[in-house]
Amino acid sequence: MKILADYSVTELQEMLNLPKFRVKQVFDAIMQAKDYNQTTIPKKMYEELQQEYILKPVEIFEIYKSSDGTKKYLLKLWDNNIIECVFLTQNYGNTICMSTQVGCRMGCKFCASTTGGLIRNLSAGEMLSCIATVSADNGKCNERNFTNIVLMGSGEPFDNYDNVVKFLRLITNEQGFNVSERNISLSTCGLVTKIYDFMKEELNVTLCVSLHASTDEVRKTIMPIANAYTIKEIVDALRVYSATTKRRVVLEYCLIKDVNDSFEDCKRLSELFKGITCHFNVICLNPNGGSLKATTKKEAYAFVAKLESLGLSASLRRSQGSDINGACGQLRAKRLKEIEE
Repeated sequence: MKILADYSVTELQEMLNLPKFRVKQVFDAIMQAKDYNQTTIPKKMYEELQQEYILKPVEIFEIYKSSDGTKKYLLKLWDNNIIECVFLTQNYGNTICMSTQVGCRMGCKFCASTTGGLIRNLSAGEMLSCIATVSADNGKCNERNFTNIVLMGSGEPFDNYDNVVKFLRLITNEQGFNVSERNISLSTCGLVTKIYDFMKEELNVTLCVSLHASTDEVRKTIMPIANAYTIKEIVDALRVYSATTKRRVVLEYCLIKDVNDSFEDCKRLSELFKGITCHFNVICLNPNGGSLKATTKKEAYAFVAKLESLGLSASLRRSQGSDINGACGQLRAKRLKEIEE
Protein backbone atom coordinates (compact mmCIF):
# COMPACT_ATOMS: atom_id res chain seq x y z
CA MET A 1 0.00 0.00 0.00
CA LYS A 2 1.21 3.48 -0.88
CA ILE A 3 0.59 6.52 1.32
CA LEU A 4 -0.73 9.34 -0.86
CA ALA A 5 0.66 12.01 1.46
CA ASP A 6 4.18 10.87 0.51
CA TYR A 7 3.76 12.61 -2.84
CA SER A 8 3.60 16.17 -4.10
CA VAL A 9 0.74 17.37 -6.31
CA THR A 10 2.89 16.84 -9.40
CA GLU A 11 3.83 13.33 -8.30
CA LEU A 12 0.18 12.51 -7.53
CA GLN A 13 -0.84 13.72 -10.98
CA GLU A 14 1.67 11.42 -12.64
CA MET A 15 0.93 8.44 -10.40
CA LEU A 16 -2.87 8.52 -10.26
CA ASN A 17 -3.52 9.56 -13.85
CA LEU A 18 -6.71 11.37 -12.83
CA PRO A 19 -8.13 14.71 -14.01
CA LYS A 20 -6.41 17.65 -12.32
CA PHE A 21 -9.50 18.60 -10.33
CA ARG A 22 -9.70 15.06 -8.91
CA VAL A 23 -6.03 15.15 -7.94
CA LYS A 24 -6.68 18.46 -6.21
CA GLN A 25 -9.54 16.84 -4.26
CA VAL A 26 -7.15 14.10 -3.15
CA PHE A 27 -4.47 16.62 -2.19
CA ASP A 28 -6.93 18.82 -0.31
CA ALA A 29 -8.12 15.75 1.62
CA ILE A 30 -4.52 15.04 2.65
CA MET A 31 -4.06 18.62 3.89
CA GLN A 32 -7.37 18.47 5.77
CA ALA A 33 -6.75 15.03 7.33
CA LYS A 34 -9.83 13.54 5.66
CA ASP A 35 -10.48 9.96 4.62
CA TYR A 36 -12.05 8.89 1.33
CA ASN A 37 -15.64 8.87 2.58
CA GLN A 38 -15.27 12.47 3.78
CA THR A 39 -14.39 13.79 0.33
CA THR A 40 -16.42 14.64 -2.79
CA ILE A 41 -14.59 11.97 -4.78
CA PRO A 42 -17.16 9.59 -6.34
CA LYS A 43 -17.61 6.39 -4.33
CA LYS A 44 -16.68 4.09 -7.20
CA MET A 45 -13.47 6.03 -7.80
CA TYR A 46 -12.33 6.05 -4.18
CA GLU A 47 -13.20 2.39 -3.74
CA GLU A 48 -10.74 1.68 -6.54
CA LEU A 49 -8.12 4.04 -5.10
CA GLN A 50 -8.26 2.59 -1.60
CA GLN A 51 -7.31 -0.83 -2.93
CA GLU A 52 -3.81 0.50 -3.49
CA TYR A 53 -3.51 3.86 -1.75
CA ILE A 54 -3.89 5.00 1.87
CA LEU A 55 -5.40 8.48 2.08
CA LYS A 56 -5.47 8.92 5.86
CA PRO A 57 -2.53 7.07 7.47
CA VAL A 58 -2.95 8.78 10.86
CA GLU A 59 -5.84 9.08 13.29
CA ILE A 60 -6.21 10.41 16.81
CA PHE A 61 -5.95 7.67 19.43
CA GLU A 62 -6.04 9.76 22.61
CA ILE A 63 -5.68 13.44 23.60
CA TYR A 64 -4.37 14.74 26.92
CA LYS A 65 -4.79 18.40 27.82
CA SER A 66 -2.52 20.20 30.26
CA SER A 67 -3.59 22.93 32.64
CA ASP A 68 -1.35 25.31 30.67
CA GLY A 69 -3.24 24.63 27.43
CA THR A 70 -0.74 22.20 25.95
CA LYS A 71 -2.34 19.24 24.18
CA LYS A 72 -0.52 15.96 23.77
CA TYR A 73 -1.71 13.54 21.13
CA LEU A 74 -1.22 9.83 20.86
CA LEU A 75 -1.68 9.18 17.16
CA LYS A 76 -2.34 5.74 15.68
CA LEU A 77 -0.72 4.96 12.36
CA TRP A 78 -2.26 2.84 9.63
CA ASP A 79 -0.29 -0.20 10.90
CA ASN A 80 -1.47 0.35 14.51
CA ASN A 81 1.83 1.76 15.77
CA ILE A 82 1.47 4.64 18.24
CA ILE A 83 3.41 7.92 18.14
CA GLU A 84 3.25 11.27 19.92
CA CYS A 85 2.63 14.82 18.80
CA VAL A 86 2.28 17.96 20.95
CA PHE A 87 0.32 21.15 20.26
CA LEU A 88 1.66 24.12 22.22
CA THR A 89 -0.15 27.44 22.45
CA GLN A 90 2.27 30.35 22.66
CA ASN A 91 1.99 34.11 22.37
CA TYR A 92 4.18 34.16 19.25
CA GLY A 93 2.13 31.50 17.44
CA ASN A 94 1.09 27.92 18.00
CA THR A 95 3.75 25.24 17.69
CA ILE A 96 3.47 21.57 16.77
CA CYS A 97 6.19 19.30 18.14
CA MET A 98 6.35 16.16 16.05
CA SER A 99 8.01 12.74 15.99
CA THR A 100 10.08 11.40 13.10
CA GLN A 101 10.31 7.75 14.13
CA VAL A 102 8.29 5.16 16.02
CA GLY A 103 10.59 4.85 19.01
CA CYS A 104 14.30 5.70 18.86
CA ARG A 105 17.58 3.81 18.90
CA MET A 106 19.85 6.60 20.16
CA GLY A 107 19.57 5.45 23.78
CA CYS A 108 19.91 8.81 25.58
CA LYS A 109 19.47 8.11 29.29
CA PHE A 110 17.36 11.19 30.03
CA CYS A 111 14.83 10.55 27.23
CA ALA A 112 11.84 8.20 27.35
CA SER A 113 11.66 8.02 23.54
CA THR A 114 14.26 5.29 23.52
CA THR A 115 12.15 2.93 25.64
CA GLY A 116 11.68 -0.20 23.53
CA GLY A 117 14.18 0.98 20.92
CA LEU A 118 13.40 1.84 17.31
CA ILE A 119 10.35 0.22 15.75
CA ARG A 120 10.49 1.93 12.35
CA ASN A 121 10.90 5.21 10.53
CA LEU A 122 7.98 7.47 9.66
CA SER A 123 7.51 8.23 5.99
CA ALA A 124 7.38 11.84 4.80
CA GLY A 125 3.64 11.48 4.26
CA GLU A 126 3.03 10.08 7.72
CA MET A 127 4.81 13.07 9.22
CA LEU A 128 2.80 15.43 7.03
CA SER A 129 -0.42 13.67 8.04
CA CYS A 130 0.46 14.04 11.73
CA ILE A 131 0.71 17.80 11.22
CA ALA A 132 -2.55 17.87 9.25
CA THR A 133 -4.38 15.81 11.89
CA VAL A 134 -3.30 17.96 14.83
CA SER A 135 -3.89 21.19 12.91
CA ALA A 136 -7.41 20.12 11.91
CA ASP A 137 -8.21 19.21 15.51
CA ASN A 138 -7.30 22.70 16.66
CA GLY A 139 -9.20 24.76 14.10
CA LYS A 140 -11.02 24.62 10.81
CA CYS A 141 -9.85 21.69 8.70
CA ASN A 142 -9.14 23.91 5.70
CA GLU A 143 -7.07 26.44 7.63
CA ARG A 144 -3.59 26.15 9.13
CA ASN A 145 -3.76 26.66 12.86
CA PHE A 146 -0.06 26.70 13.69
CA THR A 147 2.95 28.87 12.96
CA ASN A 148 5.92 26.78 13.99
CA ILE A 149 7.01 23.16 13.67
CA VAL A 150 9.73 21.53 15.77
CA LEU A 151 11.11 18.10 14.90
CA MET A 152 11.92 17.35 18.52
CA GLY A 153 9.54 14.53 19.38
CA SER A 154 10.37 10.84 19.45
CA GLY A 155 13.15 9.71 17.15
CA GLU A 156 16.35 11.10 15.67
CA PRO A 157 15.51 13.07 12.50
CA PHE A 158 18.91 12.46 10.90
CA ASP A 159 18.51 8.72 11.49
CA ASN A 160 15.54 9.03 9.09
CA TYR A 161 17.33 11.50 6.85
CA ASP A 162 15.72 11.03 3.42
CA ASN A 163 12.15 10.94 4.70
CA VAL A 164 12.72 14.00 6.91
CA VAL A 165 14.19 16.03 4.05
CA LYS A 166 11.27 15.09 1.81
CA PHE A 167 8.83 16.03 4.60
CA LEU A 168 10.49 19.45 4.92
CA ARG A 169 10.07 20.04 1.20
CA LEU A 170 6.41 18.95 1.34
CA ILE A 171 5.47 21.01 4.41
CA THR A 172 7.07 24.16 2.96
CA ASN A 173 5.57 23.72 -0.50
CA GLU A 174 3.34 26.65 -1.41
CA GLN A 175 0.70 24.25 -2.73
CA GLY A 176 0.42 22.70 0.72
CA PHE A 177 0.83 24.18 4.20
CA ASN A 178 3.42 26.65 2.89
CA VAL A 179 5.22 26.84 6.24
CA SER A 180 8.21 29.16 6.24
CA GLU A 181 11.49 27.25 6.53
CA ARG A 182 12.57 29.75 9.17
CA ASN A 183 9.63 28.65 11.35
CA ILE A 184 10.88 25.08 11.48
CA SER A 185 13.45 23.69 13.93
CA LEU A 186 15.13 20.31 13.62
CA SER A 187 16.89 18.68 16.56
CA THR A 188 19.66 16.10 16.25
CA CYS A 189 21.76 14.41 18.91
CA GLY A 190 24.80 15.13 16.75
CA LEU A 191 25.17 12.85 13.72
CA VAL A 192 28.09 14.80 12.33
CA THR A 193 28.14 13.39 8.78
CA LYS A 194 24.44 14.22 8.41
CA ILE A 195 25.02 17.80 9.59
CA TYR A 196 27.38 18.26 6.62
CA ASP A 197 24.86 16.58 4.30
CA PHE A 198 22.02 18.74 5.57
CA MET A 199 24.01 21.89 4.96
CA LYS A 200 23.95 21.04 1.24
CA GLU A 201 20.14 20.75 1.17
CA GLU A 202 19.85 24.55 1.35
CA LEU A 203 16.91 24.37 3.73
CA ASN A 204 16.76 27.44 5.97
CA VAL A 205 15.44 25.64 9.03
CA THR A 206 16.94 26.15 12.47
CA LEU A 207 19.38 23.38 13.32
CA CYS A 208 19.39 22.36 16.97
CA VAL A 209 21.92 19.97 18.51
CA SER A 210 21.31 18.08 21.74
CA LEU A 211 24.67 18.58 23.44
CA HIS A 212 23.99 18.11 27.17
CA ALA A 213 27.64 17.96 28.26
CA SER A 214 30.85 19.93 28.02
CA THR A 215 33.20 16.91 27.94
CA ASP A 216 33.19 13.69 25.97
CA GLU A 217 33.63 11.68 29.16
CA VAL A 218 30.38 12.95 30.65
CA ARG A 219 28.51 12.88 27.34
CA LYS A 220 29.35 9.19 26.88
CA THR A 221 27.66 8.36 30.20
CA ILE A 222 24.32 9.82 29.10
CA MET A 223 24.38 9.70 25.29
CA PRO A 224 25.70 6.62 23.45
CA ILE A 225 26.11 8.66 20.25
CA ALA A 226 29.10 10.29 21.97
CA ASN A 227 31.01 7.08 21.32
CA ALA A 228 30.71 7.76 17.59
CA TYR A 229 31.28 11.54 17.46
CA THR A 230 33.29 13.77 19.76
CA ILE A 231 32.16 17.18 20.93
CA LYS A 232 35.04 18.69 18.92
CA GLU A 233 33.72 17.04 15.76
CA ILE A 234 30.25 18.45 16.48
CA VAL A 235 31.65 21.93 17.15
CA ASP A 236 33.73 21.85 13.96
CA ALA A 237 30.65 20.83 11.94
CA LEU A 238 28.53 23.57 13.49
CA ARG A 239 31.21 26.16 12.85
CA VAL A 240 31.15 25.28 9.14
CA TYR A 241 27.35 25.00 9.13
CA SER A 242 26.82 28.43 10.71
CA ALA A 243 29.40 30.12 8.49
CA THR A 244 28.01 28.53 5.33
CA THR A 245 24.28 28.95 5.97
CA LYS A 246 24.55 32.28 7.84
CA ARG A 247 22.09 30.80 10.35
CA ARG A 248 22.36 30.71 14.12
CA VAL A 249 22.56 27.20 15.52
CA VAL A 250 20.90 26.19 18.78
CA LEU A 251 22.50 24.01 21.44
CA GLU A 252 20.06 22.14 23.64
CA TYR A 253 21.42 21.56 27.12
CA CYS A 254 19.43 19.55 29.65
CA LEU A 255 20.66 20.22 33.17
CA ILE A 256 21.24 17.10 35.28
CA LYS A 257 22.07 17.50 38.95
CA ASP A 258 25.79 17.08 39.66
CA VAL A 259 26.43 15.76 36.15
CA ASN A 260 26.65 18.70 33.73
CA ASP A 261 25.50 21.75 35.69
CA SER A 262 28.67 23.27 37.16
CA PHE A 263 30.19 26.64 36.41
CA GLU A 264 33.22 24.73 35.08
CA ASP A 265 30.88 23.33 32.44
CA CYS A 266 29.93 26.88 31.55
CA LYS A 267 33.56 27.86 31.10
CA ARG A 268 34.28 24.88 28.87
CA LEU A 269 31.21 25.62 26.76
CA SER A 270 32.25 29.25 26.30
CA GLU A 271 35.66 28.12 25.05
CA LEU A 272 34.22 25.47 22.73
CA PHE A 273 31.69 27.76 21.03
CA LYS A 274 33.74 30.95 20.86
CA GLY A 275 33.17 32.61 17.48
CA ILE A 276 30.14 30.51 16.50
CA THR A 277 26.77 32.21 16.06
CA CYS A 278 24.76 30.11 18.48
CA HIS A 279 22.23 30.11 21.30
CA PHE A 280 22.03 27.78 24.30
CA ASN A 281 18.54 26.54 25.03
CA VAL A 282 18.89 25.36 28.62
CA ILE A 283 16.33 22.84 29.83
CA CYS A 284 15.50 21.52 33.27
CA LEU A 285 15.45 17.72 33.25
CA ASN A 286 11.97 16.22 33.10
CA PRO A 287 12.47 13.06 35.23
CA ASN A 288 11.30 9.88 33.50
CA GLY A 289 11.64 7.49 36.40
CA GLY A 290 15.38 6.92 36.01
CA SER A 291 18.23 7.66 38.39
CA LEU A 292 19.06 11.09 36.98
CA LYS A 293 17.99 14.08 39.06
CA ALA A 294 16.97 17.55 37.93
CA THR A 295 18.90 20.71 38.70
CA THR A 296 16.75 23.17 40.66
CA LYS A 297 15.16 26.09 38.85
CA LYS A 298 17.28 28.53 40.88
CA GLU A 299 20.47 26.74 39.90
CA ALA A 300 19.31 26.62 36.29
CA TYR A 301 18.88 30.39 36.17
CA ALA A 302 22.35 30.78 37.69
CA PHE A 303 23.77 28.47 35.00
CA VAL A 304 22.18 30.58 32.25
CA ALA A 305 23.46 33.78 33.84
CA LYS A 306 26.98 32.33 33.96
CA LEU A 307 26.85 31.40 30.27
CA GLU A 308 25.74 34.91 29.41
CA SER A 309 28.50 36.45 31.54
CA LEU A 310 30.98 34.42 29.50
CA GLY A 311 29.65 35.85 26.25
CA LEU A 312 27.22 33.15 25.14
CA SER A 313 23.57 33.73 24.24
CA ALA A 314 21.43 31.57 26.52
CA SER A 315 17.93 31.21 27.93
CA LEU A 316 16.02 28.81 30.15
CA ARG A 317 13.24 27.10 28.24
CA ARG A 318 9.77 27.35 29.73
CA SER A 319 8.41 23.93 30.60
CA GLN A 320 4.98 23.06 29.18
CA GLY A 321 2.80 19.98 29.59
CA SER A 322 4.61 18.54 32.62
CA ASP A 323 1.31 17.39 34.14
CA ILE A 324 0.53 15.23 31.08
CA ASN A 325 3.93 13.53 30.64
CA GLY A 326 4.89 16.19 28.14
CA ALA A 327 8.52 15.19 27.58
CA CYS A 328 9.49 13.14 24.52
CA GLY A 329 8.26 9.58 24.65
CA GLN A 330 6.89 9.70 28.19
CA LEU A 331 3.20 9.42 27.38
CA ARG A 332 3.67 6.80 24.66
CA ALA A 333 5.80 4.62 26.96
CA LYS A 334 3.31 4.98 29.81
CA ARG A 335 0.30 4.17 27.61
CA LEU A 336 1.93 1.17 25.91
CA LYS A 337 2.83 -0.23 29.32
CA GLU A 338 -0.80 0.18 30.45
CA ILE A 339 -2.03 -1.58 27.31
CA GLU A 340 0.36 -4.49 27.88
CA GLU A 341 -0.75 -4.83 31.49
